[in-house]
Amino acid sequence: MQRSDRRILWKNEMELARVLFDKGERDRSWVYLERAHILSQPFAWLHVVTHLEMLRVAFLSRDGKEFVGQVVRTLVAAPGSLLRKYPEGNTGRSNVSMFQTMDTPHDLFEASSASDKEKRS
Repeated sequence: MQRSDRRILWKNEMELARVLFDKGERDRSWVYLERAHILSQPFAWLHVVTHLEMLRVAFLSRDGKEFVGQVVRTLVAAPGSLLRKYPEGNTGRSNVSMFQTMDTPHDLFEASSASDKEKRS
Protein backbone atom coordinates (compact mmCIF):
# COMPACT_ATOMS: atom_id res chain seq x y z
CA MET A 1 0.00 0.00 0.00
CA GLN A 2 1.35 3.41 -0.91
CA ARG A 3 1.75 6.37 1.44
CA SER A 4 -1.10 8.15 -0.36
CA ASP A 5 -3.36 5.18 0.42
CA ARG A 6 -2.47 5.44 4.09
CA ARG A 7 -3.36 9.15 4.02
CA ILE A 8 -6.71 8.36 2.42
CA LEU A 9 -7.43 5.80 5.14
CA TRP A 10 -6.45 8.41 7.76
CA LYS A 11 -8.81 10.96 6.22
CA ASN A 12 -11.66 8.42 6.24
CA GLU A 13 -11.08 7.50 9.89
CA MET A 14 -10.99 11.19 10.87
CA GLU A 15 -14.21 11.91 8.99
CA LEU A 16 -15.98 8.98 10.65
CA ALA A 17 -14.78 10.20 14.05
CA ARG A 18 -16.12 13.70 13.42
CA VAL A 19 -19.48 12.47 12.13
CA LEU A 20 -19.95 10.18 15.12
CA PHE A 21 -18.91 12.89 17.59
CA ASP A 22 -21.36 15.34 15.99
CA LYS A 23 -24.11 12.72 16.38
CA GLY A 24 -23.30 12.46 20.08
CA GLU A 25 -21.63 9.05 19.82
CA ARG A 26 -18.48 10.06 21.68
CA ASP A 27 -17.23 6.60 22.62
CA ARG A 28 -17.51 5.38 19.03
CA SER A 29 -15.84 8.57 17.84
CA TRP A 30 -12.77 7.78 19.97
CA VAL A 31 -12.41 4.38 18.27
CA TYR A 32 -11.93 6.08 14.91
CA LEU A 33 -9.65 8.76 16.35
CA GLU A 34 -7.47 6.00 17.77
CA ARG A 35 -7.34 4.30 14.37
CA ALA A 36 -6.50 7.62 12.70
CA HIS A 37 -3.73 8.08 15.26
CA ILE A 38 -2.14 4.75 14.36
CA LEU A 39 -2.20 5.69 10.67
CA SER A 40 -0.85 9.20 11.31
CA GLN A 41 2.23 8.35 13.35
CA PRO A 42 4.79 8.32 10.49
CA PHE A 43 3.57 11.71 9.20
CA ALA A 44 4.39 14.70 11.41
CA TRP A 45 1.56 16.96 10.23
CA LEU A 46 -1.13 14.26 10.24
CA HIS A 47 0.05 13.14 13.67
CA VAL A 48 -0.31 16.68 15.05
CA VAL A 49 -3.71 17.17 13.41
CA THR A 50 -4.92 13.91 14.91
CA HIS A 51 -3.85 14.98 18.40
CA LEU A 52 -5.47 18.39 17.91
CA GLU A 53 -8.74 16.66 17.06
CA MET A 54 -8.35 14.43 20.13
CA LEU A 55 -7.71 17.59 22.16
CA ARG A 56 -10.88 19.18 20.75
CA VAL A 57 -12.98 16.11 21.54
CA ALA A 58 -11.56 15.92 25.08
CA PHE A 59 -12.33 19.62 25.62
CA LEU A 60 -15.89 19.37 24.29
CA SER A 61 -16.43 16.22 26.34
CA ARG A 62 -15.15 18.03 29.44
CA ASP A 63 -12.60 15.26 30.03
CA GLY A 64 -9.84 17.05 31.93
CA LYS A 65 -7.48 14.10 32.19
CA GLU A 66 -7.72 13.39 28.47
CA PHE A 67 -7.36 17.10 27.67
CA VAL A 68 -4.11 17.44 29.63
CA GLY A 69 -2.80 14.22 28.09
CA GLN A 70 -3.58 15.51 24.60
CA VAL A 71 -1.80 18.82 25.24
CA VAL A 72 1.39 16.91 26.01
CA ARG A 73 0.94 14.48 23.12
CA THR A 74 0.28 17.31 20.66
CA LEU A 75 3.60 18.92 21.64
CA VAL A 76 5.64 15.76 21.08
CA ALA A 77 3.78 14.38 18.04
CA ALA A 78 5.79 16.11 15.29
CA PRO A 79 9.24 15.48 16.79
CA GLY A 80 8.31 11.85 17.43
CA SER A 81 7.22 11.37 13.83
CA LEU A 82 10.18 13.20 12.34
CA LEU A 83 12.65 11.21 14.43
CA ARG A 84 10.67 7.97 13.86
CA LYS A 85 10.46 7.54 17.63
CA TYR A 86 6.86 6.56 18.13
CA PRO A 87 5.38 3.37 19.58
CA GLU A 88 3.86 1.34 16.78
CA GLY A 89 0.13 0.76 17.19
CA ASN A 90 -0.24 3.19 20.09
CA THR A 91 -3.78 4.61 20.19
CA GLY A 92 -2.75 8.08 21.30
CA ARG A 93 -5.11 8.28 24.27
CA SER A 94 -4.08 9.43 27.73
CA ASN A 95 -5.22 6.11 29.24
CA VAL A 96 -2.07 4.46 27.84
CA SER A 97 1.58 5.47 28.07
CA MET A 98 2.91 7.58 25.19
CA PHE A 99 5.72 5.04 24.93
CA GLN A 100 3.66 1.83 24.94
CA THR A 101 3.79 -0.24 21.77
CA MET A 102 0.44 -1.86 21.02
CA ASP A 103 -0.94 -4.34 18.53
CA THR A 104 -2.02 -2.65 15.33
CA PRO A 105 -5.55 -3.65 14.25
CA HIS A 106 -5.24 -6.25 11.51
CA ASP A 107 -6.95 -4.13 8.84
CA LEU A 108 -4.52 -1.25 9.49
CA PHE A 109 -1.43 -3.44 9.72
CA GLU A 110 -0.95 -3.69 5.95
CA ALA A 111 -1.13 0.09 5.57
CA SER A 112 1.33 0.58 8.42
CA SER A 113 3.82 -1.95 7.11
CA ALA A 114 3.76 -0.67 3.54
CA SER A 115 4.28 2.94 4.56
CA ASP A 116 7.20 2.09 6.82
CA LYS A 117 8.90 0.09 4.03
CA GLU A 118 8.54 3.06 1.66
CA LYS A 119 10.11 5.42 4.20
CA ARG A 120 13.14 3.13 4.51
CA SER A 121 13.62 2.93 0.72
